[in-house]
Amino acid sequence: MYNKTLSSLFIFVLFAFSSGRLFAQNKQFADSWEYMGIAVEEPGFTIWGTSPVMDDEGNVHLFVARWPGDKVNPDWRSASEIAHYVGSNPEGPFSFSDVAVAGTGLDTWDKYGAHNPTISRVEDKYVLLYIANDNPSQPPHPSNQKIGMAIADSPYGPWNKVNKDGLILDTPKNPAYWNYEASNGVNNPALLKHPDGGYFLYFKSEKSRMGLAVAENLEGPYVQMPFPVTSNDQNIEDGYAFMYEGKFALLTTDNHGIIEAGGGLLWTSEDGITFDTYEKGFHRINAYLDFDQEKVAIYYGPMNATYSKFERPQLLLVDGEVNYMYVPSGHNIFGRKNTVSYVLKFKK
Repeated sequence: MYNKTLSSLFIFVLFAFSSGRLFAQNKQFADSWEYMGIAVEEPGFTIWGTSPVMDDEGNVHLFVARWPGDKVNPDWRSASEIAHYVGSNPEGPFSFSDVAVAGTGLDTWDKYGAHNPTISRVEDKYVLLYIANDNPSQPPHPSNQKIGMAIADSPYGPWNKVNKDGLILDTPKNPAYWNYEASNGVNNPALLKHPDGGYFLYFKSEKSRMGLAVAENLEGPYVQMPFPVTSNDQNIEDGYAFMYEGKFALLTTDNHGIIEAGGGLLWTSEDGITFDTYEKGFHRINAYLDFDQEKVAIYYGPMNATYSKFERPQLLLVDGEVNYMYVPSGHNIFGRKNTVSYVLKFKK
């Protein structure tokens, strides 16, 4: 009886220790993904963030950060553009359609490097968030990164920048705020329409924590909270915001091993303001398919790593339910030239 009780308890309480919390764990979010293949591969281009949205006819539109050549850093800051690809199936194939947003080349906040795209369907509008900068020569993770928004009636555009110049979020002017004069500006935007009305705009900033700005209306103004919403001491980035099982959720990378270096984290919150519970959001690429690690072509990330990792997760939601995840990587696991983005299916 004693051993049976212990065994039952062990099965029920598979430990996950996060931010001082211990919670029962069965199947994790990371275990639900199934690798399906390559979403976007464009000869001559580095492919990065790949954000999906479905139209009324069931076609899937991907908004993709890309730039010529195979050099990732610092080329994305000067040459990245947001390209639009279309497919009739979430698993592809996807074909290039047009460039949605690019640097203006003018004396504006977004002169260079339109990057970090995330696309949302808000009622009858398509809403594209992105980052850009006015000087790509700053050191890595430059402080001049800002967040913009463009809106269209169709995924094919035309894209109209809000507030005339598109800018919706900059670093705060109040020195008491957590990310005042942040060394990496504001970046990695993630938009969520609040279930009770209004809009939550999540972003990455100082010390690679996630912050929050809120607005009554889609186009803003967005007012920042004076504190971060995550309390991580190790770097996370690339948050994607959505509602999951009745809670606010952020899917981020796990760069340095809060659970597993090179994996992902699913953060959850009751109010969308404090995210202090998490589990593994996705595994390393190696967990989803077999490949020869020694033959991987590495364009970004640890050069001598014994594993390959996904970057910038973006989800395809259908009727509010998680269906697919699109993820680029600095590693081309097939050893080919340039990076690609991969697609994984959520197994319910």
